[in-house]
Amino acid sequence: MSDAILHFTEELMSSWWIYLALFGFAALDGFFPAIPSETLVITAGVFAATGEPNLYVVIAMAAAGAFLGDHVSYGLGRGAGGRLLDRLEPGTKRHKMAGWARNALEERGGLVLIVARYIPGGRTAVTLTMGAVRYPLRNFSFFAALAAVSWGLYCSLVGYLGGKAFEDNPLKGVALGIGLALTVTLLVEVIRHQRTKRRTPEPQVETDTDLIKAGER
Repeated sequence: MSDAILHFTEELMSSWWIYLALFGFAALDGFFPAIPSETLVITAGVFAATGEPNLYVVIAMAAAGAFLGDHVSYGLGRGAGGRLLDRLEPGTKRHKMAGWARNALEERGGLVLIVARYIPGGRTAVTLTMGAVRYPLRNFSFFAALAAVSWGLYCSLVGYLGGKAFEDNPLKGVALGIGLALTVTLLVEVIRHQRTKRRTPEPQVETDTDLIKAGER
């Protein structure tokens, strides 16, 4: 079974169609986060270690697709204004991500777009929010380009390292690459959670002494 999967994957990676798939998946992932674009880019990076596909083209297609997808999401947010965000159900993960995106934009502007590209669901929430709040397009494009290129390099090179580590077994290289990517994503989430927790003021609790003093007044 594994031999059949490996053969099919090798055939796919040696075809020029893989470049179109990389571009398309990365673009769709910009506004439809259910698309597993990271997995495809990492897999292409693993097989690039064997010579096919070309590593530089993999990076370029992934970055170009991500850049386009971010602009589509930005356009959707800008066209619909805040209505898309207002319809998010309170308490859901998407609603929380949208709230995080709003707060982050107020504090750090477009730099958050680069970080959000490595957070599941975060990139879509941020790009939609940027469009909804009418963030300047020129500034958005600049940061989106940085985010897309860094993401394309990161996913491709993580896969490439996995491919080099397991040149005789590319499937193990894919597993290693995906594992490394998940670890980095988990670390980013933990750091973001801890930073948010430190910035959130603790609620004031009234002690018995406070209540007595209030009654005396």
